[in-house]
Amino acid sequence: MKRTEFIRHSAIIGASLALPRTVYARSGMFAVSGERRVSQVLNSKRTMVQNVPVLRAFGGGEHDLVSPFVMLDEFGPFQVNPGDIGMDIKAHPHAGVVPTTFLVQGSGRHTDSINNDIVYREGQFMLFSSGRGAIHEEVSDDQLRKDGGTVQGFQIWLNLPANEKFRNPETFLHNSDALPVIENEGHRIQIMMGDLQGKASPVETHSPAFYYHIKLEAGHRLDIPVKDGNNAFIYVVKGVVELENRTLVAAAQLALYERQGETLRYYSETGCEFLLLGDHPLDEPFYSYGPFVMNTPEQIELCFQNYRAGKMGEL
Repeated sequence: MKRTEFIRHSAIIGASLALPRTVYARSGMFAVSGERRVSQVLNSKRTMVQNVPVLRAFGGGEHDLVSPFVMLDEFGPFQVNPGDIGMDIKAHPHAGVVPTTFLVQGSGRHTDSINNDIVYREGQFMLFSSGRGAIHEEVSDDQLRKDGGTVQGFQIWLNLPANEKFRNPETFLHNSDALPVIENEGHRIQIMMGDLQGKASPVETHSPAFYYHIKLEAGHRLDIPVKDGNNAFIYVVKGVVELENRTLVAAAQLALYERQGETLRYYSETGCEFLLLGDHPLDEPFYSYGPFVMNTPEQIELCFQNYRAGKMGEL
């Protein structure tokens, strides 16, 4: 995509997705001292990122309770038929933010202006730490285009703190077997970022952040400890999960927690899969425009100037 075309078409508009209202269950869960209360439950919005259908849980930092994260998209599942082009997100810039990609089905190809050309596959976790600015392209890899297949995953943006906004850009790919797993009767937790129960992800972040991929079997409960005053939120991928006060959250819904309390409690009658993210909120001035996330309007304008001038590299 040409620079002028990108600048002209930066805005993305989504339509609301109708999902079940929040209701109450009868699981017999009871409140415990220090349990977090839910602030609100929100529906995702259907939108398109070029030719890829996504469910956008939030974007642009409109909720203080998701910091240090600024966007959460679930892409797919969508089918790529043999010979189809598949995912085709043209070259575009980022600055001041770390787009992370986690594939649960399929494969993809990432190329960028810092000389990376990476094919990533199911279960792998990739971070594109854009810093002062870099360009990348996200497409289906040659093998998927030849053979076809299903693609599903998550792109979640982690904000960079003010003192890291202009660091040099970097790209990292982590294999699934490098990401620790906690597996007990009734649940499985993979730690993409952060630590839990003595296990820590090897993924380095420039501000505290946790990101857990959780599967809870039917009829089981799970308690997760969190630090009082930090943010926490969940995005449900499959099924229905019950939170405090018997609040049910269904697939493609986002639940934001208040900041008080040290325990998150979960129960699922039929089984579920969800993402749990959060940590210490940055609580800094926040400005975003398209792929740029900065602390002042002047920094956003500088990003556009640098992009137009070719200072973010070529692809």
